Amino acid sequence: MDDLLREFLTETSESLDVADVELVKFEQDPNNAQILNNIFRLVHTIKGTCGFIGLPRLASLAHAAETLMDRFREGRPVTTDAVGLVLSTIDRIKLLLQHVEETEGSEPEGEDRDLISLLEAMAEAVDAPATPPPAPPPQPAPTLERPLLPGELPLDELDRIFRETKVDPITPPPAAPPAAKAAPPKPAPAMPKADVEAAHGAAQAGEAHGVAAQSIRVHVGVLEQLMTMVSELVLTRNQLMEIARRHDEPEYKVSLQRLSNVTGELQEAVMRTRMQPIGNAWQKLPRIVRDLAQELGKQIELEQVGADTELDRQVLDQIKDPLTHMVRNSADHGLEMPEQRRAAGKSERGLIRLSAYHEGGHVIVEISDDGRGLDVARIKQKALENGLATEAELAKMPDSQVFRFIFHAGLSTAQKVTNVSGRGVGMDVVRSNLESIGGTVDVRSRQGEGSTFVIKIPLTLAIVPALIVRAAGERFALPQSAVEELVRVQAGSDHEITWLNNSPVLGLRDRLLPIVSLGALLGLSPERDGRDEALWERALIVVMKVGHQTFGVVVEAVSHTEEIVVKPMASALRQLPMVSGSTILGDGRVIMILDPAGLAQHAAARGGAAEETSHHGAGRQSRASQKRSSLLLFRAGSRDLKAVPLGLVTRIEELEVARIERVNGYPVLQYRGALIPVLYANEEVQRVAAGTQPMLVFADGGRVMGLVVDEIVDIVEAELDLELSPSNMPEVLGAAVLSGQATEILDVAFYVQVAFGERFRHLVRSSERPRLLLVDESPFHRDLLAPMLNGNGYEVTACASGGEALARLGTEDGFDAIVSDVDLPDMDGFALAAAVRGDPRIREVPIIALATAQDRDALERGRAVGFTDCVAKFDRSGLIAALKEFTGRQGIAA
Repeated sequence: MDDLLREFLTETSESLDVADVELVKFEQDPNNAQILNNIFRLVHTIKGTCGFIGLPRLASLAHAAETLMDRFREGRPVTTDAVGLVLSTIDRIKLLLQHVEETEGSEPEGEDRDLISLLEAMAEAVDAPATPPPAPPPQPAPTLERPLLPGELPLDELDRIFRETKVDPITPPPAAPPAAKAAPPKPAPAMPKADVEAAHGAAQAGEAHGVAAQSIRVHVGVLEQLMTMVSELVLTRNQLMEIARRHDEPEYKVSLQRLSNVTGELQEAVMRTRMQPIGNAWQKLPRIVRDLAQELGKQIELEQVGADTELDRQVLDQIKDPLTHMVRNSADHGLEMPEQRRAAGKSERGLIRLSAYHEGGHVIVEISDDGRGLDVARIKQKALENGLATEAELAKMPDSQVFRFIFHAGLSTAQKVTNVSGRGVGMDVVRSNLESIGGTVDVRSRQGEGSTFVIKIPLTLAIVPALIVRAAGERFALPQSAVEELVRVQAGSDHEITWLNNSPVLGLRDRLLPIVSLGALLGLSPERDGRDEALWERALIVVMKVGHQTFGVVVEAVSHTEEIVVKPMASALRQLPMVSGSTILGDGRVIMILDPAGLAQHAAARGGAAEETSHHGAGRQSRASQKRSSLLLFRAGSRDLKAVPLGLVTRIEELEVARIERVNGYPVLQYRGALIPVLYANEEVQRVAAGTQPMLVFADGGRVMGLVVDEIVDIVEAELDLELSPSNMPEVLGAAVLSGQATEILDVAFYVQVAFGERFRHLVRSSERPRLLLVDESPFHRDLLAPMLNGNGYEVTACASGGEALARLGTEDGFDAIVSDVDLPDMDGFALAAAVRGDPRIREVPIIALATAQDRDALERGRAVGFTDCVAKFDRSGLIAALKEFTGRQGIAA
C-alpha cells in the first residue's frame, strides 16, 4: 500500500469518526451553526479526497450527503430521519473504505443508487414549502434568574423592540399554475437493517485492524520533549557505565547492561518517530519548475535522486525554503535559453538534479544543473564594485573562494531584475537559514558545464555512536560512521610510515594513505619532525573514510566507544572547519565532536604531493612528477644502497624460502595461481635455508618475476640524475646520489630478460590474460599503473590520448576493458566514453574512469555518459576490484 492511500484511509477514518459524534450533537441541537459547519466541512473534505484518489463511488455518496447538509445550512428544518440517513451514509462509506483497504485501492463492484436516491429525495423534501404549524399556545414571558448588570435591558423590553422593528417584506416568486394538491412528503425509508449491521461490523473491525488504528497523531512538542528526556537518559546511562568501569562492581554489571540495551532500543524508536524522507520537502518542486519553465521560455527537466533519505522533521522544515530558492536560481541563472544550449552543443532541455545521501554523519543535499556555470570574472567585478575585496586580493583567490561571494547580501550577477531573481537577495538568506540549524552550503562550478550547490546538514539532535580519542592531552569524539579501522604502527608489523615530499604516508596493505597528526592539526601540539622516526614509533592511527577518500589520523590513545548526544555548536564557533558539535561524556566533561569531512580536507591538502585536486594543480603535479621519481631503496649483498623505480615494482612480498621449487634446475615460485621465475639480485645476496626473505615482484607485459634482496630500506622521491654507468655491470643502469649517499640504480629490464630466456618461455600464457586499454596523458601515471596491472595478470596497452585510444579500438580487437583518465588532452574521458558507447562494435566494453577522489560531480557525470565505474586515480585495490567485477575475469598470475 502506497503512502498516499495509507494517509487517505487514516484521515478519512478520523473524519468519519468525528462526523459521527458531531451528527448526534447536531440532532440534539439543530440550531447550532458551528456544529453544522463542522459536519459540512468534514463531508466536503471526504468528497474531495475521494475524487482526488480516484474513488468515484465513495465520492458520489459523500456528494449526496453534502447536498443534504447544505440544505440544512440554508435554514431548512432538521429532522431525525434526515440525521439518521446521513449517519447511514457514513456507515456505508466505512463499509466501502474497509474494502478499499483490503484491496489496496479498489472499490467494490456495485452502486449506491438506493441510498443516494433517499438522500436526494430528502433534500427535495426539505426544499418543499412546509405547512405552517399551528400557533403555539401563549407562553409566559421569560424571566431572568439573576439581577440585571449595568447596561443590560429586561427581556420584555427586548421583546417589545424586536416586535416593533419594521422589516421590508420579501416579494414572493410568481405562483405556479394550479396543480393537484400535493401529498405531504413521505418520510424516507431507512437504510436496510442488514446494511446497518454490516456497516457497524465493518466499523468495529476497522477500529481493531484497519490502517487508521495503526497510527495516531502526536503533537510535535510531545516528540521534542520525549527526545530531550531520552537524551538525558542516555547521558545518565553513560555516567552509570563510567562509574561501573571505575569501580568494577560485578553485582551491578548485569543490571547496567540491561539498562544500556533498553536505553538503546528506546532512543532508536524515538529517533524513528522524528525521521521523515527528504522527498516530503521536494513535493512542490516539480510544479515550481514546470511554472518557471513556461514563464522563462525554457525546457527544464527535474531529476530527483535519494528522495527516501531520512532526516529530522525539524531540519526538514528548515530546508524547504532554501531548496526552493536554489532550484529557482538554477532555473533562472544556471540554465541557458534553448537557442544558447543548441549553440553550445547541448540538449535544448536543461537538467536540474536534486540528490540526497548520508556521508560522514551528515546529510548531504546537492542541487546541480548542466547550465552555463558561474561567471568568475563577473563575480569578481561585482565583488569589487560592492567593496567585498580588492583587486590584489581577487587576483590571488582561487575560484572556489570567489564563488562564495554569491552568498553576500546585495550581490547578484543577473543582467536584469525579473520576478524570479536579480535583486541580490536570497542566497544570503539561504546561508543564514542553513547556518541556523548548524548546516553549511558550498558551491562547485565549471564554466560552460554547470554548477553544483552542496548543502551539508549535521546531526544536531541525534544520538550517534562515537570513538573517544585523546590528542595533546584532550579528548575528542570521532563519529564511528566514518571510522574504518585502527592501526598500530610498530617494528615488524605489516604497516609502516614512509615519506613522500616530506609528508608522512601510511603503507596499509596495498595502499598509501595520507596521515595527519590530530594534535598538530588542531594547533594543540607542535608539528612532528617528519624524519625523527622515534616520534612515529608505535603510532596509533585511526583510518577514516569520507566519500571516496581514505586517510589516517594519528592520535595518542583510544579511550572507548560511547553513544553521545550531539549538541549544536554556538553560532560564534559554527565556522570551525573541523568541529561539528559538542557532547557531554559520562564523567561530565564536555568534549568536541570532530567533523570527518573537515579532517578529510586537511588530509587531502597534506597528501597533495601525490595528487592535486584541481585540474590546474593536477597539470603542475604531473610535470613535477616527471622531473622527480619515486625510488625503492634496498640492500642486496653489501651494505651499499641499491634502488629501482617504485613505479616498476608491482608488489613487495615476504618470500617463504621453503616455497621455492625447481624447474630445469632454476628456482620458480607458485605465485597467485601461476609459476613465476625467481632471481637473486646478485651472487652476494644471502641464500637463507629457512624463514623469509624480501622479494620484489616485477611485471612486463604478460611476464611476472620475483627478485630476492636482503633488506628493504626506504622509499624516497628525488630528481634522478645518473652520473656513472659501469660497463662491466649490465644489471646496473648507473649511480646517483640519493639522500646524501651514492646509490646504484638497477636495470629491471635486464633481470626480466634474464628471467624470461628460453628456459622460462613456456611458463607464460599470454593468450589467457585479459587485455586492457590504459588511457592517460601523464607518462608518470602510465608507468605507475601499467606495471601494477601487468603484475595483477592483465595485458596492458597504453595510450596518451583519447584519439589514440579510439584509433586502437578501431584497428585492434579483443580488449576486455578500458581504463581511462577523466582529463585527457584532445578529448576528455567523457567524450571518449560517449564515442565508445556510440560504436555498436565496442559499446559493451566496460569503461573504468580514473578521477580525483574529491571530484564527485565528475563521477556522477561519468556514470551518466557511459562509464561503467569510477575509482580514485591512486586507489589500486579499487581499480583491481572493479576490473574483476565488470570484466568477469581475473588476471593470470595476479
